[in-house]
Amino acid sequence: MSLQIKKPQLGLKSGTSLRQLNDRLQYKPEVFEFFTTEDDFTKSGLKRLKEAIQLVQTVATSKIILHHPMRYQGEFTELVAPQAIFPELVKFIDKSTNDLLQLSFDLNVQTLVHGSYLRHTQKMIDLYPSLAIARENVFQKLDYFAQLGQQHIMFENSISPIFYFGEQAEEQAIIDHHYRLAFDTSHCFIKLQGDNERLIRSLKNLLPYIVHYHLVDSMGLKHDSLPLGQGKIDWWRVLPSLNPQATNIYEINLRNNDNCQEQLLSHRYLLKIYHQENDSQ
Repeated sequence: MSLQIKKPQLGLKSGTSLRQLNDRLQYKPEVFEFFTTEDDFTKSGLKRLKEAIQLVQTVATSKIILHHPMRYQGEFTELVAPQAIFPELVKFIDKSTNDLLQLSFDLNVQTLVHGSYLRHTQKMIDLYPSLAIARENVFQKLDYFAQLGQQHIMFENSISPIFYFGEQAEEQAIIDHHYRLAFDTSHCFIKLQGDNERLIRSLKNLLPYIVHYHLVDSMGLKHDSLPLGQGKIDWWRVLPSLNPQATNIYEINLRNNDNCQEQLLSHRYLLKIYHQENDSQ
C-alpha cells in the first residue's frame, strides 16, 4: 500500500490562559492541543476550559485535543497508582478523565491520556507483586477509559516499562486492545536509546492505529523536548512514515510559555523537508 506523504499541520499547544491563547491563535493553527492542569478541574476551571475550547473552534480549528493533566498535588497522574495507597490521586485521575470526556462528547473534540509517564512510575510498579501485574492493572484501566471514550479518546506512549512503543511484543499487546494511539516521537526515540531504525519500524507498525502525533526532537538520552532539527531524530525518514489521516502538534519546550516560537520553527523545519521531498518526486 502506497501512502501519500503527510503534509505537516500547524499544530500548537497551549494552556487556557488568554495570553497563551492569543499568542497561538494569531497563527491560525490547523490543530490545537490544550495542556490542562489540576486547576482546570474546579467548577470555574472547567468553565474556563470550555470557553477556551469554543474560542479556538470559532477562531481557528475544530481539530482540538485535551491533554489530561500530568500531575495532581505534585504526584504524576500514573494509571498504575494503586488505589489503596493513592486514593485521592486515583479519584482525581478518574474524575478529570470523565470531565475531559464530557467536554469531548459535548464539543466534539478529543481527550488524550498517558498510558504511563516515567519519573515516578517505577516506585509505583514496585508496590505490586510483579511488573506483569502492574502492567495488567494499567491495561484494565485503559480498557475502561477506551470503552468510556470510544472515538473521543487516545492514549500516548511512555518511556517507562509500561505502555511504550518500539518493542514488538509490547506493540502487539497494544494493537490487540484496539486502542486509538497518540505517538510521541521523542518518547519512542528515547525508549529506543536513539535508534532511528527502530523508531521508523515502530511508526510503520502502529500507523493504522495512530490518530495523533506529538512531533518533537530529542538526543535520545533523556526527556529533552527539543525543536525539530536540534536532536538526532531523522525527520527525512519520519515524515513519509506518518499516517496522513492523523493530526499533529509540536510539543516543544518553550523558553517563554506565552510565546510559541519554538513550535513555529519546528513547523517551518518540517515543511521545508516536505517541500523538498515533493520537489524531488
